[in-house]
Order: sequence, then C-alpha cells, then structure tokens
Amino acid sequence: MTLHLKKSWIISLITSFVLLGGVLLSPAISADAAKVATSTYSDQSYSEDDYLHEELMDELELDEAELTADQQELVDYVNQILALKTYLAKASTAMESIGSQANSPNRKSIYLKLTNTIIPNYTKLVSKLKQIKPANPKLKKIHATFVKGNYNQLEGLLLYKQAVSKTKVNQRILKQANAKIKTAIDLMEQSEQQLRAYANSLGYDF
Repeated sequence: MTLHLKKSWIISLITSFVLLGGVLLSPAISADAAKVATSTYSDQSYSEDDYLHEELMDELELDEAELTADQQELVDYVNQILALKTYLAKASTAMESIGSQANSPNRKSIYLKLTNTIIPNYTKLVSKLKQIKPANPKLKKIHATFVKGNYNQLEGLLLYKQAVSKTKVNQRILKQANAKIKTAIDLMEQSEQQLRAYANSLGYDF
C-alpha cells in the first residue's frame, strides 16, 4: 500500500520549529542563517499550518485496520508535535516583533520580550517535546535529533537574553547565541531529512 502525501507537511512539521536564525544577528553573521529564518517562517502563517495539518489528516484518513503499527505511530507522532505549536506561535509572534538586530536603543524591549514571552513559551515547548517517547527505534532516533535541535535553540535564546541584559549589547555572547542557533538549524534540517526518509520507507510517497 502506498500513501500519497504532499511533501509540504513534513517540511512544515520540522522547519516551523526553527524560530530564529535571522533574528538578533550581529553584522558579521552570515546571510545563510537569515535566509533560513526567512524561508522558514516569515512566509508561513499559522493558519497555513492549520491547513497543512487538516490536509495531512485528510490524506491519512484510512481505516485503522489498514495502517501498520509503524504507520499509526508516525501519524500519532505528527499529531503530538503539531499539538505543541501554540507555544511556538506565542514565541514566534514575539520574536517577529523584535527586528533583525540587537542594539542599545532596542535592547530593553528585546530583553523584556525574551524574559516574559519567548523563553517561557519555548521552555515549555522543549519540555513537552522531551515527554514524547516514540517506541519505534528509528522514529525515536529522529525525535532525539529534533529535541536536540530545539534544545540548542533554547540555549541560543538564553544567550540572547544574556547578551542584551546590560546597557551595552554584549557582542561576544551574541556571537555565541548565533552559533547555537546555527547548530539548531542544522539539527532541524537533519531531522527533517531523516523523517522524510523514514516516512518514505513506510510507503508514504512524496
């Protein structure tokens, strides 16, 4: 049995969690990271995510008896991940309002948004992700990479907060934060590729 799914849902599932990349960048940061952030989420609203979720569920609407155990676990896994997007949406909305560069005039505003909204919601997100425990060894490995990517992103957020906590933006810490976000992006991309390959192995045709 071959299940036909649109490629977009796998990409949306993973890359929608890449929150930063192009935010709070120092002038020396590479343009590639900003490109990833732009393609990841400024072109994609959460209403579109809702549409992709509904589309995915419609295309997967088969009798449960027709799904193998691994296919059913994949569907359940996707649902568990998508259920966490409320935390992501709150953090992302606040992040979008910050701008693309940290400097002295906007430092306090960035600090407050990181402290009051972005970091608390992303901390909850990472905590909830860690509670997801796939049974299938391959899916478990993919999820571990995904969690690691999100954890690196949270560490980057915490470093951003530290970088703007004083009157003058700490460029050294800002650079460390950007490096964490770059690692997060790389891990997200890796988990996307792994998840796509795993879905293909279960008969999902892109």
